[in-house]
Amino acid sequence: MAVPNHDLIKAVETARSASELVKGTKAAKAAFALLSAKPADLKKAGYSALTAAQLKTLKAQGNTADDWKKVFAGAKFDAKRVSRCHFSGTVLLSASAGTVEVEGVSFPTGLSHTTLVDCVVGKDAFVRNVRLINRTVIGEGAVLFDLGTVTKGKSDSFGNGSEILIAIETGGREVPVFAELTVDDAWQLCRSRSNKALVDGYTAAVAAYVKTVSAPCNVISAKAKVLHTPSLKDVFLGEAAIVNAAQQVENVTVLSNSDEKTEISHGAIVKSSVLQWGSEVTSGALVDTSFLTEHSHVERGGFVTHSILGPNTGVAEGEVTSALLGPFVGFHHQSLLIAALWPEGKGNVGYGANVGSNHTAKAPDQEIWPGEGTFFGLGVNIKYPSDLTQSPYTIIASGVAMLPQKVEFPFSLINTSAGHTPGISPAYNEIMPAWVLSDNVYMVKRNEGKYAKRNKAKRSKFDFEVFRPEIIDMMVDARKRLSAVSGKEVYTAKDVAGLGKNYMSEYSRKKAVETYSFYIRYYAALGFKREAAKLVSEKKAEKIKRLLQTPCDCLRWEHERKLLASEFSGKSEKEILQFLLEAQDKIAAQVQSSKEKDDNRGAEVIEDYTAAHKPAKDDSFVKETWTVTAKMKEEINSLMNRVEQVAVS
Repeated sequence: MAVPNHDLIKAVETARSASELVKGTKAAKAAFALLSAKPADLKKAGYSALTAAQLKTLKAQGNTADDWKKVFAGAKFDAKRVSRCHFSGTVLLSASAGTVEVEGVSFPTGLSHTTLVDCVVGKDAFVRNVRLINRTVIGEGAVLFDLGTVTKGKSDSFGNGSEILIAIETGGREVPVFAELTVDDAWQLCRSRSNKALVDGYTAAVAAYVKTVSAPCNVISAKAKVLHTPSLKDVFLGEAAIVNAAQQVENVTVLSNSDEKTEISHGAIVKSSVLQWGSEVTSGALVDTSFLTEHSHVERGGFVTHSILGPNTGVAEGEVTSALLGPFVGFHHQSLLIAALWPEGKGNVGYGANVGSNHTAKAPDQEIWPGEGTFFGLGVNIKYPSDLTQSPYTIIASGVAMLPQKVEFPFSLINTSAGHTPGISPAYNEIMPAWVLSDNVYMVKRNEGKYAKRNKAKRSKFDFEVFRPEIIDMMVDARKRLSAVSGKEVYTAKDVAGLGKNYMSEYSRKKAVETYSFYIRYYAALGFKREAAKLVSEKKAEKIKRLLQTPCDCLRWEHERKLLASEFSGKSEKEILQFLLEAQDKIAAQVQSSKEKDDNRGAEVIEDYTAAHKPAKDDSFVKETWTVTAKMKEEINSLMNRVEQVAVS
C-alpha cells in the first residue's frame, strides 16, 4: 500500500498552535501561576483572602490549614460547602452551588474529607474523600470522589514526547508522539527512516510541542469524573473524561469531550501514554508507553505496550507489543502480536495466534508487515520477517506455521499442505491465490459495509472500498505472473514470483486467473456505469458513445477506462453493462453460497443445527446483498435502455 505523503512537520506545528491539549494546559498553567501571584494579581483574577465570617464557618465545619492566609476564595464562595478538609500551601477555592450526580446519587457540590496542597479548585467542583490532591488544577464541574492520591511528580509532559518502538523492539522505527498524532503520521515516519531531514525535523517539532504543553500541575478539566481510584500522577484529563475504579493512571494525556468521553476503568493501568477521544481502557487492561487513537479500546486484561492503535481497533485478552495497528483490527482472544507495522488495518488476530516470532536467538529485531485485511486464524505461528502488504485480504488458515517470506497475491488462502509433494519442502504451505474472492466473497463484501457502519471516528478518514485502484493493480500484476506459466502440477516461487515459501497447484492457478479477471472487469464496468449515469443525469447522454475513447483528468476514471479498453476490447457499451448485470447477480449468489457452506457443514455435524441457526438466505447481510443487487440491476437496465437510444440517435 502507498505510504502517506503529507507535511508531517506542519501537522505537529499546527497542533502546537491550536490543539485541545495546548489550550487546556495553557489555561491550567495560567490558573496554577496564581498560586504564587501577588495579592493584587489575585484580586484581579477574582480571588481574595478569606473573610472573618468565612474563616469562622470553615473552622466550625472541621476544616484545618497550615496557614489560613494562603487560602483564597473566589466570588460568591460559600464556606458552608466545605467540610473536614485540610489545606496546605496555597489553595484557591471557587464558588459552589447546586448538585452533582455521582453513581445515581445526588450530592451538593463542594469539598469534604480531603487534603489539598497547592491546588486550584474550579466552580461547582465536587471533591470528597480524597486522601491527597497535590499541585492540581480542578476544572469547573469536575468530580473527584473516593480516591487515594492525585499527585504531581517529575513528568510535566503527560506522556507526550514518549518514544514508541514500532515494528522493531530494539529501535529503528521509533515514533515520538504528540497528542493529535494519527496513524498516517506514524506510518509515514516509520517508513521514512532514510529521510534524515524529515526524521530530525519531526523530532524537533515534537520537542517544541512537548515544551508548549508541559505543565507543573495535574489538569482535571471541566466535567471530568475521577472515582474509586488509588493513584493518579502527572495527568491531563480532558473535558468529561472518566476514570472509574482504575488501578493506576500515571504520566497520561486523555483527550475527551462531552460527546466522545474517554474512559479508564475497572482495574485498568495506564502509564506514559496518550488516549484520544472516545477511547477506552477497562477491565484489568494494561496500556504502557502507547498511543490509542480515537475510539480504540483495550479490555479484558489486554496488554498493550510500545504500540499505536488505530481508530475503532480493539484489543482484548491478548498482547500487543511494538506494533502500529491501523483501523478496525479485531483482537479479542488470547493471542500475541509483536513488532508489526500494520497501518492499513481492517484485519483480525484469532485465538492462540503467535504473530511474534521476531527473535532469531541473536536479537528481537525482526518485523512483520501484515497488510490490509489480513486474517490470522486460530493458533497460527508466523515467523519473521514477513511481508504481506501486497496480499491484502489474505487468510492464514488455522494452525498454519509460516516461514519468513514475502507474499504478493491478494485475497489468498494460505493453508497447511494436504500431503507431501515430491520436490517441495514439507515446511511449505499451500497457497490459493484469489480464494477469498472465489470462495468467501461474503467476508469481503460484508467487511465493506461493516466498517462503514461501525466507524465512530470523526477526525480520521477511511476508504472502505475494497475494489479500488491500488488493490486492482495488485490483482492485475498477480494475474500477469500467474498467466505467464502453465503445464506443471505444482509451482513455487522459482516458477512464479510472489508465492513466498508456499506451493500452488495448477488448479489453483487457473482458478485464480479466472477469479482475478472477473473482479478486475467488474471494477472497470462499475466505473463505466458510474460515468455513463453521470452523463445521463447531466442530460449529456449523447456523450456516452465517446466515453470509452475520451481521456479525462479524473485519475479514477482514467484507471478504469484503460482497463475497460484492455478487458473489454471490441465490446460495445451495452455489452459492458450486460456483463455488469450478470456479474452483480453472480456476486450476490456467491455471497449466499459462501454462507451456505456453513449451513451444510453445520447440519452434517450438529444434530439440531438447522433449528438453532438461520439459513443463509435469511442472513441479514445476504438479504441486504440481494436488495442492493435488485436496485443495481434496475439501474443497469435503465442505463442500457438509454445507451441503446443514444446508439441509434
